[in-house]
Amino acid sequence: MRIPLTTKGASRLRAELERLKSTERPRVIAAIAEARAHGDLSENAEYHAAREQQSFLEGRIKELEGALGNAQLIDVATLNAGAKVVFGASVDLADVETDERRGYQIVGDLEADIKQNLISISSPIARALIGKHEGDTITINAPAGQREFEIVGVRYEG
Repeated sequence: MRIPLTTKGASRLRAELERLKSTERPRVIAAIAEARAHGDLSENAEYHAAREQQSFLEGRIKELEGALGNAQLIDVATLNAGAKVVFGASVDLADVETDERRGYQIVGDLEADIKQNLISISSPIARALIGKHEGDTITINAPAGQREFEIVGVRYEG
């Protein structure tokens, strides 16, 4: 199955993968070697912590390699969907009740980061937005109840 990724998101994931392989992996291997030198491994907390960290690191490396290997790269700057919301769109929303404004870009699952306003294509907000147009109103079931948002802008920026 092909995993959709923006070209910008794929670049960020490649940079993370390179950092994990070139910096983090050697650091963890050195920590394991140092902890191993302390003797009895059965009661060596540093050794067990370093091994756990190595396991997490190798899992993340495999996850990134798999995702990048199966990625369907989408250059958002070349999309020409007009005012229609599709994968990669940057969408400006206005809360119908409070007129509070917020913006999101719809990206692949692995590149999603709410702190950067990057929401996953599989998130409830993105699913409600896909296929809609500028000027449409969407209803989202939030933890605090249903909220209505008007789509006030749709952009496609690299």
